[in-house]
Amino acid sequence: MSGVRVLVGTRKGAFILTADDQRQQWEVSGPHFGGWEIYHIKGSPVDPNRLYASQSSGWFGQVIHRSDDGGQSWAPVGNKFVYEGVPGTHQWYDGTPHPWEFKRVWHLEPSPTDVDTVYAGVEDAALFRSTDGGHTWHELAGLRGHGSGPDWQPGAGGMCLHTILLDPHHPDRIFVAISAAGAFRTDDAGRTWQPINRGLQSDYIPDPDAEVGHCVHRLAMHPARPDVLFMQKHWDVMRSDNAGAVWHEVSGNLPSDFGFVIDVHAHEPDTIYVIPIKSDSEHYPPEGKLRVYRSRTGGNEWEALTNGLPQQDCYVNVLRDAMAVDTLNPCGLYFGTTGGQVYASADAGDNWMPIVRDLPAVLSVEVQTLP
Repeated sequence: MSGVRVLVGTRKGAFILTADDQRQQWEVSGPHFGGWEIYHIKGSPVDPNRLYASQSSGWFGQVIHRSDDGGQSWAPVGNKFVYEGVPGTHQWYDGTPHPWEFKRVWHLEPSPTDVDTVYAGVEDAALFRSTDGGHTWHELAGLRGHGSGPDWQPGAGGMCLHTILLDPHHPDRIFVAISAAGAFRTDDAGRTWQPINRGLQSDYIPDPDAEVGHCVHRLAMHPARPDVLFMQKHWDVMRSDNAGAVWHEVSGNLPSDFGFVIDVHAHEPDTIYVIPIKSDSEHYPPEGKLRVYRSRTGGNEWEALTNGLPQQDCYVNVLRDAMAVDTLNPCGLYFGTTGGQVYASADAGDNWMPIVRDLPAVLSVEVQTLP
């Protein structure tokens, strides 16, 4: 019998939730790193017992921990992140130059083929790679070296590189997203990069059609079809059918096209999920109803999934890294809220149940399908 392990990062520690393949009875372990902000925790696709966690503290700074036994024990690994290229500045909110400064690791993305290779997206926005299990990190400096780098500006949450997608069909291709600069792609393992923001429109920047400056909240991709990308932008749900070369809007009949998360069904590449939030100033569900929306057509046509979710007086938010999909059949979905709930569906979103309540605010959710 297989099972699942849900990895939850919160404002005050990490929690590990496990169940068998029925996904009805859950065991809760934690908090690990109690009191620390856990921006992200993720496992290796090669070895499910290899986990990486990014913990941050205003007092003690940033630390990467690694577990080799599925989270039962942890040890710090290399925590020296040095901007290796492109000295200088980027733009700040008011247009003044601001020196590049390392603050925290937002996202960790282990390689799908090598247990010791892992990527890290950081704030201020940069991409790092380790090939020795996290002991040493080196910047892929070509990203910040792109000519648009000095014009990048922070979003409200900071200037973070928060999404890393590794193309399983093209090992040298990587997609990243930066708030608030946009989406970028490399086809040569990170040496050179190109913005992939054509078709995005953002009314909150001076040039709505600019090459960079768009606040992309999240990218998603089905591994069987890596040329098709989905995006939840600050406003608008978007789709690209050519690896990001051009985007078109697929918000359709959503009650709001503002949100943070987007994900793809494990076995149906045209089935995607979002969680609409009322607006960029009111970070809670429209009408106080927590609804996951599913499109079985790759966008435009959406249905509300509500069974088991609160449909009145619910004013939580769901942050950009707080949704995940398992690979069991039927496909399972998971998301966490700023109110400390983690919800699960064992039937592709038709029915939901809370795995756990009353955690600290959830920052990230990942899931591993265990052998």
